[in-house]
This record gives sequence, C-alpha cells and structure tokens, in this order.
Amino acid sequence: MKATIYGAGSFGTAIAAVLSNTCDEVVLWGRDAAVIDAINQRHENPGYLPGLTLAPNISASADLAAATQGSGLMVTATPSHATRELMAKLAPLLPKHVPIVTVAKGIENDSLLTMTEVLEQSLPEELHPYIAVLSGPSFAKEMVQKLPTVVTIAARWEKMAQRCQKIFASESFRTYTSNDVVGVQVGGALKNVIAIAAGVADGLGFGHNARAGIITRGLAEITRIAVRLGGNPLTLSGLSGMGDLVLTCTGELSRNRRVGIALGQGQALADVLREMKQVAEGVKTAKAARDLSVKTGVELPICDQVYQIAYEGKSPKAAVLDLMGRAPKSELT
Repeated sequence: MKATIYGAGSFGTAIAAVLSNTCDEVVLWGRDAAVIDAINQRHENPGYLPGLTLAPNISASADLAAATQGSGLMVTATPSHATRELMAKLAPLLPKHVPIVTVAKGIENDSLLTMTEVLEQSLPEELHPYIAVLSGPSFAKEMVQKLPTVVTIAARWEKMAQRCQKIFASESFRTYTSNDVVGVQVGGALKNVIAIAAGVADGLGFGHNARAGIITRGLAEITRIAVRLGGNPLTLSGLSGMGDLVLTCTGELSRNRRVGIALGQGQALADVLREMKQVAEGVKTAKAARDLSVKTGVELPICDQVYQIAYEGKSPKAAVLDLMGRAPKSELT
C-alpha cells in the first residue's frame, strides 16, 4: 500500500518513518526543494531530523497530484494554520474511501475550529466518514528512532479508527482507538499552551513544585473546555490528554516548552521564534484558547496568562503573580 504524508517537517517525517514499517511505499509531500532532495538522495531530513536515516521506501515530492495518486492513506501534517490552504488544493485530487488522518495539534485561529472540522468544511461530504485524527505523547525524533510510542486514533466512525489503527501499528508504535474526536484534539492543541507556561516557570527557576502545579491545573483547564465543546472528560486522562501534556511540559525535545523557557529568561517572543526552524503551535493556539474562553465563558487562567505574555507583552513574573493571587476556590469546581 502507498501512504502519503502532506508536510515534510519533523512530525510529518516521523509519521513517514512509522508508516514505512507497514506500507510498501511512503511519499512525503513538501515545498522545500532542499528537504525533498535530501530525502530522495540521502534518505535523511537534515533540516528537521539531522543524523537520522530514513527507510529506503520513503521518498519525497513537491508534486501534489503525483504524491496523492494511488494512495491508500493520507496524513495531513502541515501546521494548523496551513491546513485549510492545503485542503483547498487537495480536495479535487483525493480518492474516495481512503482514510484522511490529521496529526496537526492546533485550533484554527479565525474560526476556532479543530482540524477535523477544518477538513470537514474543506472537503466534500462524502469524504467526511473517512476523516480521523492521531494524537498522543509522541516526539518526532523518538518515533524515527523506533523508540516505544503509544498514541490514540480517533474517528466518528469506529470502523475508520480501527482501519487506521491497523495501518499505523507496529512493534514500536502502539495505537488505541477512540470516537471522541473533540476531546482528543482539544487535548492535543491546548497542551502546547500549558507547555509554554511550564517552560516559563522553568525559565524563571521556579522549580518542580511549580511545574507540577501548572501541569495539574492545566489539565483541569483543558478538561473544562473540552467538555464544554462536547468532549469526554475521560479522554483527557488518557494519552491525548494527560499523556501528551506531561511529555510536552517536561521533555527536553518540546518546542513549546523551549519557547516558554526563553520567555521566562527574558527573551522577546519574536527573537525566540526567529531562531526556531520548527513551528511551536502553542503560540498561535494561545490566541485560539483565549478566544474560546471568551466565546464559551469557560475560565482558562493559565492559557490566558500565556496569551497575555505572547500577545500583550506582559512580563512572565507578573503573569505568575496574577495566577498565584487568584481568589481561593475549590479544586473540583
């Protein structure tokens, strides 16, 4: 079987590496000629995952039609803000009855839609039952290294989730299924915002107690908004909730945590982002989280402070003081 991954960044490449274990042919579509050449000629993506060799059945192409033709699985791995543009170009090319899996962990800023909702708006209705989402604690580098990784695949149609589960599963990549596409996506998106907050605390030198508090109260925020949007609270105690949150808030490979550390150490956000080759989804998602909070009336105090730091120039120390000085309340309300 042929699988196509749209987006040749770090995570798209990692998904290609995972699928190379179970698919005959894996094609990475991307725009960067240097990345495409490196993958085809050297079996490496040096710009995103230097030093890691890719399987020989992985190739790359800048031709959208050629990459799509004959594919039995399509994975969208472009950043969340680029998903709608990609779908507009891809819609006329997509075959019927083929799974379309999004792995982007973000919420579209203008519409406040999840990625599966963006796909549903962008693609013909007959393709909607084939849309799924993959999320969970999964650093790209470790996936390419074939270190044990466990994720969730969610789809409204249970058979579609099970179909994708079989395609992705290998000795080093275990997959669980879910029908909670809302909860899985809200967990995957907002954990990036909480990871920035955890990084800020680390950058300020506030220690392990503060980090644990941010992770725990961050999970409470994510669960509240996910439930308001129709998600299952149990989802947020699983891989795409607590699992991904802990990884992103503590792991040295976390881009969003690195952004937070730099902010806590006094660097300007524009300078931090300019030095990063990869996208830190939490920066854009902080705005979406703030807008969702306003729209739904659900309090997201940690996300709101990250928004103020990123978009209003608030000092990290002032943000922490405001969080610590909030009115006393019950933990379970």
